[in-house]
Amino acid sequence: MREEFARLPDGSVVERVTLSGGGLMARVLTFGSVIQDLRLAGHAPPLVLGFESFASYLEHSPYFGATPGRVANRLAEGRFTLDGRAYQLECNEGGVTHLHGGSDGLAVRNWSIIDLAGDRVVMEVRDPDGRAGYPGTVTARVTYHLQPEGVLAVRYEATADQPTPVNLCQHSYFNLDGTADILDHELEVAAETYLPVNERLIPHGHAAPVAGTAFDFRVSRPIRTEDQGVQVPFDHNFCLSSSRVAKRPVGKVASPLSGVSMTVATTEPGVQFYAGVYLDVPVAGLEGRRYGPYAGLCLETQIWPDAINQTGFPEAVLRPGEVLVQETDYIFTKS
Repeated sequence: MREEFARLPDGSVVERVTLSGGGLMARVLTFGSVIQDLRLAGHAPPLVLGFESFASYLEHSPYFGATPGRVANRLAEGRFTLDGRAYQLECNEGGVTHLHGGSDGLAVRNWSIIDLAGDRVVMEVRDPDGRAGYPGTVTARVTYHLQPEGVLAVRYEATADQPTPVNLCQHSYFNLDGTADILDHELEVAAETYLPVNERLIPHGHAAPVAGTAFDFRVSRPIRTEDQGVQVPFDHNFCLSSSRVAKRPVGKVASPLSGVSMTVATTEPGVQFYAGVYLDVPVAGLEGRRYGPYAGLCLETQIWPDAINQTGFPEAVLRPGEVLVQETDYIFTKS
């Protein structure tokens, strides 16, 4: 189903499509390519955080279900040097950090539907040269496809007419049992190392072993992890590989309460695990739910944060003639 959902201040139409397949139902907006709602057959609560009203997305959304970009995650001081030229981007996080592509990034742009079927939608957006300070024009495309056996398959493609950093990801917040927080969800991540960060959540520049730390999720365990009586505020990149590879399983989150689990398979070299520590949404979400701290978790499969500024991090530059392809499957089951 395809329908008008809202209108932007300039009068352009935000569309919503409803997809079904593989035991899943998804509602997707053209605004930010947002996954507004996601449901699994036999499980009543929504699997993602979202809003019923469009006004709430404009005023209160912390990237619920969106596609951040042109560079997802953070760039230190909004600066980078590429092919000998220095660039200064908008610093939209505290005036000192560039976050998720800036205040007018892909997460708040209205994408265009270029293909639609009952179980999939393909959308595209053009990011012009100079927006937020980025060089070159980028054309990005996303495909959401509900496949058999509970698979939400996400595929990003991008091209550029000048060398430029590009890093896209799906930014849904997941909650697999509908409770107030996800701290009793159990998480497994196939990563031997993670990236320690400074007070601005910028990586120090080296990967550290997870062994013996609160970041060791190599064996499934609850997210609830305290350090001196305080929950660890997970918002860190877990290092899966040194480059983009063939799609493989990299992690799993499960709710013992509901019996719902989500396996993540991806081509990407990193996954940002954000436990939702900073959530404090002042308006109601789907089904009137309130979203406070830890109401949902993100597993953002992507290039490592600040990669263009860090020696030895995976390549983050897209050049003319290349096609960026990023694929991630979210696979849902219920016991």
